[in-house]
Amino acid sequence: MNNIGTIRLAVVAAIVATSMTAWSQTREAASVPGASAMAASGSAAPATGRKANRALRRQVYNAIAKQKDISAGNISVIARDGAVTLNGTVTDSSQVGKVAEIAKGVPGVTSVTNKLTVQKPFGGM
Repeated sequence: MNNIGTIRLAVVAAIVATSMTAWSQTREAASVPGASAMAASGSAAPATGRKANRALRRQVYNAIAKQKDISAGNISVIARDGAVTLNGTVTDSSQVGKVAEIAKGVPGVTSVTNKLTVQKPFGGM
């Protein structure tokens, strides 16, 4: 009875070890050719994925924040593979279009969805 448990444990350990080795080789093989291709070409290809989306989001937000007449604190930027979505509020209706134009001018932005609204002042009419 004890031998059967030992054999099962050995088989399970062998399967786990094999699957872990296969997974790490697959990940490594997928990333190495892309890195060598970029190094050989000498130019950076447009990156995709979470890091690229975060970088693009930061670039768009920084471009908006550089405009002193726009309060960028109430604007959120979502970037996905070059498509940018703007959410939040601005203080003046003229800023809605201006923010969209700023976002369109950032390198890497392929489209802009503008969901900005004008913030109404508290207690005002």
